[in-house]
Amino acid sequence: MSQLFSPLSLRGVTLRNRVGVSPMCQYSSRDGFATDWHLVHLGQFAVGGAGLVFTEATAVVPEGRISPQDLGIWDDAQVPMLQRITSFIEAQGAVPGMQLAHAGRKASTQRPWDGHGLVPPDAGGWSNVMAPSAIAFSPNYPQPHALTLEGIAAVVDAFRGAAVRAMAAGFRLIEVHAAHGYLLHQFLSPLSNHRDDAYGGPLAHRARLCLDVLAAIRAVVPDAMPVVVRISATDWADAGWTVEESIQLAARLKDAGADMIDVSSGGLASGVHVPIGPGYQVPFARQVRHGAGVTTASVGLITDAAQAEQIVRDGDADMVLLARELLRQPHWPLLAAHALGAPVSWPEQYERAHPAGPPKR
Repeated sequence: MSQLFSPLSLRGVTLRNRVGVSPMCQYSSRDGFATDWHLVHLGQFAVGGAGLVFTEATAVVPEGRISPQDLGIWDDAQVPMLQRITSFIEAQGAVPGMQLAHAGRKASTQRPWDGHGLVPPDAGGWSNVMAPSAIAFSPNYPQPHALTLEGIAAVVDAFRGAAVRAMAAGFRLIEVHAAHGYLLHQFLSPLSNHRDDAYGGPLAHRARLCLDVLAAIRAVVPDAMPVVVRISATDWADAGWTVEESIQLAARLKDAGADMIDVSSGGLASGVHVPIGPGYQVPFARQVRHGAGVTTASVGLITDAAQAEQIVRDGDADMVLLARELLRQPHWPLLAAHALGAPVSWPEQYERAHPAGPPKR
């Protein structure tokens, strides 16, 4: 029996399988509003058999966007189009999840096909870029302002309000983005956090904002609603964030009400060498899972059905999240289930394309 295509329960939500759609920025929003692109982009993965479909990193405030074209959830007016998207995803049997994010010092930057580096205010960017300390990501990125304690409290409140809107939009699971060099990760890493107050210095202080955000979200969502946290297990840089710290953080997050840790890596420091290869981040998910005793998801160059099955079967992670492979083949879960001999229901509209052949009439 396939472990990859067995259900996974997180609080009051049960995923039909252990294949999820990793958040993938689309840079296709207008003023933070979802468009038909998002409906089709996310909807195709639900049709394709994924158990969990995440939105891209969704900014909790306008100045928390990575680019001016990022998705947002800071305005009630952004909810109706998102409701249309979650309704379609659920109708296909998948669970819609929203990743809540704040880009911090990596905000107000170009979308990939327009170039790299900062977008100035006269070109649609903004000057109020924030970070734990006034340290830029790289020379061509914005120079951030160090957040005050009042500014930190406002960030926490923004995540809280975004969670309320996400629920109103029909999302059944929330992920907190504390990875890839964005604001919460910036607070975690000693490379970007040089503060000497309650949010800087020892690990307990650097982890405070991440835990504050989780507590604020758990306070407004129902007990039955799962909350996931994405972390970067390592900065891949000397004197940076480490796997050992990730394990400690994961244990604290679990105690504070996190239901799964989505384990990625990198993004905090520029110019680092990352030894990329098939499943290169799986060992991190395994270490966090066993070291902290938490449910984990693994991501990163997972492309093959047998590979994904082995990850779950061996206990390296409880589920896998795919990104680029799903862009290449949105029906990967259906095809993987067939390859693994797992029972799966193709959409009636697509049944004639089932690898086993069309149904007999």
